[in-house]
Parts: sequence; structure tokens; C-alpha cells
Amino acid sequence: MGKVIVVTSGKGGVGKTTSTAALGAALAQRNEKVVVVDFDVGLRNLDLVMGAERRVVYDLVNVIQGDAKLPQALIRDKRLETLFLLPASQTRDKDNLTPEGVEQVINELKRYFDWVICDSPAGIERGATLAMRHADVAVVVTNPEVSSVRDSDRIIGLLDSKTLKAERGERMEKHLLLTRYDATRAERGDMLKVDDVLEILSIPLLGIIPESTDVLRASNIGAPVTLADARSAPAMAYFEAARRLAGEALPVSIPGEKRGLLSKIFTRRAA
Repeated sequence: MGKVIVVTSGKGGVGKTTSTAALGAALAQRNEKVVVVDFDVGLRNLDLVMGAERRVVYDLVNVIQGDAKLPQALIRDKRLETLFLLPASQTRDKDNLTPEGVEQVINELKRYFDWVICDSPAGIERGATLAMRHADVAVVVTNPEVSSVRDSDRIIGLLDSKTLKAERGERMEKHLLLTRYDATRAERGDMLKVDDVLEILSIPLLGIIPESTDVLRASNIGAPVTLADARSAPAMAYFEAARRLAGEALPVSIPGEKRGLLSKIFTRRAA
């Protein structure tokens, strides 16, 4: 059975969709079978980042409502044979997602894929809670700014109360992915430092993605950054994050910082 990952945050625009695509492509390049699932019903951006917007025929809501079989809705990536997309609907409402339907789709995906990566909409409404409900692991995406960190703290509380794992009395494994980080600006006090974010959220660090135009450039050409420019700084950071997600114990360095390794806990361990 595959592992279900939810990529989530409280605030919009922090890089959830970009991170979902980048981590999915990085794991697929390890010859593991990966599906990325867009839960942002009504907006639907994951297909754009994956470069598959013109190939969408059926979507998640169609599968839940019985209008299409799951294999009909899945889109295989043209660049990686082991990477698939299950898009969201642009014309439906989030109320079309039912707990029973989501559970059935997730369980079916787990039988065929090693990784099921769910791209959650921002906030704490229905789509977000359904995206996280069946997760085995949560990746909390945060920018180094006060409002983003505060909203992520709220999401961590939901992960510990609104998921099936929480209801069974099990601990939800949570990891922090810090995006759009600039060490120079952090030193000037223009954004929070890594240590500050870790102190507030108190969950293990999965990776630090540096601020870079490479991410925007990759999105504009319809490719995960780990495929568009595998040697770029953000791509390398996502590759390392994917390795940690898969269980490897790797130290995390701060991009652009001379002193090297952080003084806190970097290796992957359960939250």
C-alpha cells in the first residue's frame, strides 16, 4: 500500500502546488510510482504546473460522482512514466467532495501507487480538511513571515485533531518545508530566520527552498522545477527534501548562509 502525503498550509501563495509537483517529480525520478492529486476544486492549478492543462478530460469530482473511472481521470506525465496527475475540477464547488468519495479514491490510489501526494487548498475549510483526512504524513509549507507561520501553526492543530490518524489516537507525522527563503534578507531582519520558524512551529525540518526565479520560470513553462532545471538551487533542495521524505537522514543547510549546518535537529524523525 502506498503512503499518502498531504502538502498543506494555512496561507495561500506559499508554494504548496509548486512543492507538490516538485516533490512528486523528484520521487518519480527514483523509479517510484507517484500520483499528485489536486484538491483545490474550483481553482485547479496543479495541472498548469505539471504542463497538463490541455490534457484534462475527467477530474477528481467526476470520479467521486461516478461520471468516470479513476483510470480515465489519471494523466500520465509525458516526461516521467511513473508520474501521474489526478486534476481537480474548475467548474464544481468544494461541496462536491464527499468524505466517502474521497476515502474511496484515496484507498484505490494507495493500491496502485507508492506515493499519493495531495495538494491541499489553503485555509481550514472543507477541501483542506478532506485533503488531510487520510494522510500518513503532512508537509507543512511555510514562508518565513509572521502571518504564514501563524497560519501554519493553526494547520498543525488541525492535523492533530481532524485526521483519521488523530481520531485513532495515533501521532500524525509532520514536517516543515520552508519556502522562498533568503539568508541575506533574514540577516537584515526582513524575514524570519530558520531558527525562529522552527521554535514557533516545533516540527522537524524537511527542507529549505531558496527564493529563486528558477521556480517561477519552471511554472511558466509547465514543468516541476525538479524537471525543468534539475541543477538549480531550488531543484536540489527539493531533491534532498524528497530523499528525507523517503527516509534518508540528511543534514539541512541554510541556502546562502556561510556558517553551514543548523544547530537544531535536521534529520528526519517523526513529529
